[in-house]
Amino acid sequence: MENGKCRVCVTGAAGFIGSSLVKKLLEKGYTVHATLRNLGDASKVQLLKSFPHADTELVLFEADINRPDEFEQAIHGCMCVFHVATPLQPSDASQFKNTSEAAVSAIKSIAECCTKSGSVKRLIYTASVCAASPLKDDGSGYKESIDETCWTPLNLSLASSNGFFKDYTVSKTLAENEVLGYGSSEKDGGMTVVTLACGIVGGDTVLSYTPGSVAAFISQVTHNAHSYRSVKYAEELLGKLPIVHINDVCEAHIFCMEKPSISGRFLIASAFVSAAQLAGCYQLYYPEFNVKAEKLDGAKGDAKWGSTKLIEKGFEYKSDLKMIIDDSIRCARRTGDLQH
Repeated sequence: MENGKCRVCVTGAAGFIGSSLVKKLLEKGYTVHATLRNLGDASKVQLLKSFPHADTELVLFEADINRPDEFEQAIHGCMCVFHVATPLQPSDASQFKNTSEAAVSAIKSIAECCTKSGSVKRLIYTASVCAASPLKDDGSGYKESIDETCWTPLNLSLASSNGFFKDYTVSKTLAENEVLGYGSSEKDGGMTVVTLACGIVGGDTVLSYTPGSVAAFISQVTHNAHSYRSVKYAEELLGKLPIVHINDVCEAHIFCMEKPSISGRFLIASAFVSAAQLAGCYQLYYPEFNVKAEKLDGAKGDAKWGSTKLIEKGFEYKSDLKMIIDDSIRCARRTGDLQH
């Protein structure tokens, strides 16, 4: 699936991952069908239209993840679909009772649009590593390592959880399970399916604000208790924090489109550290932020990062933990979330 005017679709194009992916695809010569929830949102439309080559190679479509039948037009004629959009909460007008129902309905509808199109050869779903917890089903601790065989037990209650975290985790787990059922039979028209379960995504952004995952990643220096709670939840769920740079996330998506005969599930992270280890990095590299001493203590999960599948396929991560930290700090300084 080399570019050369190859047409691809990106859902959720105005979000953190979606906007960065659209920009990179355009830079690499792809024609991009990008979906937005509302084409009347001038700031989002103008952002996407500001990218190099957008004037000739970007086509915008209005499609709401809570109304998944709206994606058919955007998917039509595309060779690959990147399904990045995810429902965070049902809208007032939504026919779904919760985010899980909305996410599963969306993935079914989009997968069926892909097969119906006759043009889509690969569907790539932006999943979350929160669906790959190494917690044992009985809650007695963690498995030895976290890899693609791990699936989050949905019956466990975690101390740091809340309604939003629980709903998000369940919806991403059920949706990823659902989409992996496609691409394995003749009725799918030869389409292959890839899921990329991304860790906490750091780095800079083309957006005018600090994305939620970056805000969580730097919450120990901003002292944002709300964002830091998501860090503690991730650590409790996953044993440690899987972290990845936005550039590596986008390159992994494109790698999985261009690589022949690739399919299935891949975990995406270049670092796997405890919250205490991350706090230590901030204290070392950015002492001016006065990371609180209590952040340097905490549970140190013994689960190890065991995912090598994508690397074995030939993918190379370009950003280490220090680079992710530096670019996340740069992002927050630019958006005004850090004052010095």
